[in-house]
Amino acid sequence: MDDAGWRDIEEIKQLKARYCRLLDTKDWASWRSVFADDFVSDTSEAGGQIVSGADEFVAFTRGNIGKPSQPTVHQVHAPEIELLSATSARGVWALEDVVALAPGVNLRGYGHYRETYVKTEGRWYIKSSKLTRLREDIFNPLFSVRITDRVRRVGAKLVKNRKS
Repeated sequence: MDDAGWRDIEEIKQLKARYCRLLDTKDWASWRSVFADDFVSDTSEAGGQIVSGADEFVAFTRGNIGKPSQPTVHQVHAPEIELLSATSARGVWALEDVVALAPGVNLRGYGHYRETYVKTEGRWYIKSSKLTRLREDIFNPLFSVRITDRVRRVGAKLVKNRKS
């Protein structure tokens, strides 16, 4: 790989680092800038949904974990980045995140982001992201419970019925 290729990979790593920092600091306007306009998020395998459009995704995320009382911590590591052309790439990132679900109730998740990237006017953007989970634990200072796929499905149905 030539120097330009290594620079592109480093720029994608920096992009994902900004994604995590801006999400966790809830800097929504700046967080929007990491996505291509036609960004697609797929969290359906992790109990979420598919959201199309960067503005829609930022609004969706802000509506779900945007309150100051909902701190989050997203840590990504072990990137596998493949340049497909001078303007496109794909990658896989190992993920560990912590999300405050309610006062005293937290989620710690482990999984992967599978993403595509596009370079426009010399700058890389996240074009798509698919989140998959290997494990989820609900915890507080007194207990920790592993969330299985079955429990997640039942919980998702309960939440969906409550919103209807």
